[in-house]
Amino acid sequence: MIKNELWPKMNEAIVAGDRAAAAALAGDAVRSGLDLLEVIERGYVPGIEKVGELWEQGEYFLPELISSAEAMKAAMAVLEPELNRKNIGARMGGKVVIGTVEGDIHDIGKNLVASMLQAGGFEVFDLGADVKLERFIEKAEAVGAGMICLSALLTTTMTNQRRLIGLLRDKGLRDKYKVLVGGAPASRKWAEEIGADGYAENAVAAVKLAKSLAGRA
Repeated sequence: MIKNELWPKMNEAIVAGDRAAAAALAGDAVRSGLDLLEVIERGYVPGIEKVGELWEQGEYFLPELISSAEAMKAAMAVLEPELNRKNIGARMGGKVVIGTVEGDIHDIGKNLVASMLQAGGFEVFDLGADVKLERFIEKAEAVGAGMICLSALLTTTMTNQRRLIGLLRDKGLRDKYKVLVGGAPASRKWAEEIGADGYAENAVAAVKLAKSLAGRA
C-alpha cells in the first residue's frame, strides 16, 4: 500500500475510534519498511488532532474521545516495539509523569488525559490514583521527565497540588519541571495562586498546553 493511500486510512481509523483498523494499518507500515516516525506524524497524529477539533466544536463527546485515544494506543502498541528495536525515539514530546494526588481515588479524567498525551506523542508514566507526593518526584527524577501532571477531584485533596510545588521548591527542583494541574475543583486562578505552570480543563486542552510548554505548539 502506498503512503498516499495509507495516511488517510490511518487518519480515518483514529477519527472513527477503530482500534482494529488502526493496529492493522500500523502492521502494514511495519511490514512495508516505512519510516515509522513519519507514519506517526503523518498517518496518526493528524487523526488525533482532528478528534481534538471535533471535541472543541461540540461534535465529539467523551465516548468518542476515549475511543479515538484507544485506537491511537492500539497503533502505538504495534509501532513501539519496532521503534525500540531500531533504537528510534518514538516520542517527540518528551516524558510526562501523571497521577491523581494522595487521598484521591478518582482517575477517569486522569486516565483520559494520560491517553491523549500519549496519543499526542508524549512518553507517559501514569502512577495511578492516590499517589504519594514524593512518588511523583522520585519517578520524574528516575525517568528524566520534564513535566508533572497532577489531578485532583476533591477540594480536600487539591491542596496536595500546592504541596507538591512546595516540595519541589524545598528540594531545589522547581525550575526543572513544568507542573500542570487539573480536576474539577482546579482552575486557572488556582494554578496561578499555587505557582503551577498551567491548568487544563479537559484532555484536549491538556495536550495543547503540554505541547506548548514543551515547545511543540
